[in-house]
Amino acid sequence: MTSRPGEGKDQGLLVVLSGPSGVGKGTVVLHAMSCRGETASRLRRSVSVTTRPKRSEEVEGRDYFFVPAERFAEMTAEGALLEWATYLDHQYGTPAERVDQQLGQGYDVVLEIEVQGAMQVRERRSEAVLIYMLPPSWRALRHRLAGRRSESAELQRRRLEVAQQEISHIRGYDYVIVNDRVSCAARRFLAILEAEHSRVARTDASTFLGGSRG
Repeated sequence: MTSRPGEGKDQGLLVVLSGPSGVGKGTVVLHAMSCRGETASRLRRSVSVTTRPKRSEEVEGRDYFFVPAERFAEMTAEGALLEWATYLDHQYGTPAERVDQQLGQGYDVVLEIEVQGAMQVRERRSEAVLIYMLPPSWRALRHRLAGRRSESAELQRRRLEVAQQEISHIRGYDYVIVNDRVSCAARRFLAILEAEHSRVARTDASTFLGGSRG
């Protein structure tokens, strides 16, 4: 029998969600968290550390932990990061301690990270569930990036180049979700988590087997 989130009896899922910049990963996860049901209620987002400057609309500790390059290097050397990667001249990483704490409490923890980091997680945590999110079309992705009026055309071009490179690694993932509509993509995301929790390898059948004799 599955325990409630937070009781610490049922290990949560370590979930990696990757996809091109602008595909809407964060939006879909937040929508999934707002849905009803046990799967949605046990969902938590991991907050990454990054060396890039904070944008005006971002909040420290909610969107990222913003640190200088020197501190990031220290965290890497100390083994404090579950994964880390460089993206468009800035570094990003996942603090391992907080992730493991939440997993032990029974929460499903989502890491919204790039392909570089995802492959590190795959190597270090074989039980992780890797999901790649795609836009409905390449044209739609270009349109979404163009909507970021705070970014230069050159930066948008570089993001598209990186997206092309990353998509070539999609077969290293377990699942793919097309974000055609946020609500639909969120339902697909939750359905994957529900299926993963129902895997035989994650099920403790000992309590049922004990009563099957006699």
